[in-house]
Amino acid sequence: MKLHVRKDDQVIVLTGKDQGKKGKIVSAQPEKGRVVVEGVNIVSRHRKATPTMSQGGIIKQEAPIHSSNVMVICPSCKKPTRTAHKEMTDGKFARACKKCGEHIDK
Repeated sequence: MKLHVRKDDQVIVLTGKDQGKKGKIVSAQPEKGRVVVEGVNIVSRHRKATPTMSQGGIIKQEAPIHSSNVMVICPSCKKPTRTAHKEMTDGKFARACKKCGEHIDK
């Protein structure tokens, strides 16, 4: 599954318990169609102490959310937008903002 977002994109969450939160994509999982957003979808994991991790306990970490629940924030106009594909000067295609027309990929 091809994703409309990439690692290090600024996004806003559209639905769910974290609706309206903004954050940076930490990792993308295109094979599952999911992304991990910084500070969004925090879950508690109960970890047992192991020789590598000396202290156990409850660890809070980000869990993946579906990529359809996030929208890219354009770096130039600072608004959530859908992405278009525009041709660059060298003949390659890059993602562009549908609102202002500027390239998202630099």
